[in-house]
Amino acid sequence: MRLLRTMTLLAPIGVALAPVLASAAGMGGNIVTCTGANCTICDLADTAQNVVNSGIYILVFLLSVFFMYAGWLYVTAGGSMDAAKRARSIFTNVAIAVVLIVSSWLIIDVFMKTLLNQGSSFGPWNKICEMVADRPLA
Repeated sequence: MRLLRTMTLLAPIGVALAPVLASAAGMGGNIVTCTGANCTICDLADTAQNVVNSGIYILVFLLSVFFMYAGWLYVTAGGSMDAAKRARSIFTNVAIAVVLIVSSWLIIDVFMKTLLNQGSSFGPWNKICEMVADRPLA
């Protein structure tokens, strides 16, 4: 019975994410931006940015679904302390996940800025290629 409830919850999520996963696209473009052996460091930076963006889009969607589920559990608890406690624990886990996502994004952002920034300015790392000429990987 628990498996049936879990599948009922996950089925709409799978249907909603199917187009994004099938096309391997994150908000209107391909994740990998180069083809063949003509990839540059800028293409790697663009690919990294696309992977991070796609992951964040999917995780934000999933977190909002879990937040709604916890709210539904809390509203339908009907005075049951166990159900309310379970809903609060889901709320807490969602809040921790949001903090982890933002923290990991900041760590990746600082790492990529440090790795790719060749100038004295410390601007957005995914715009480095607009400031510096493309260099081949090899």
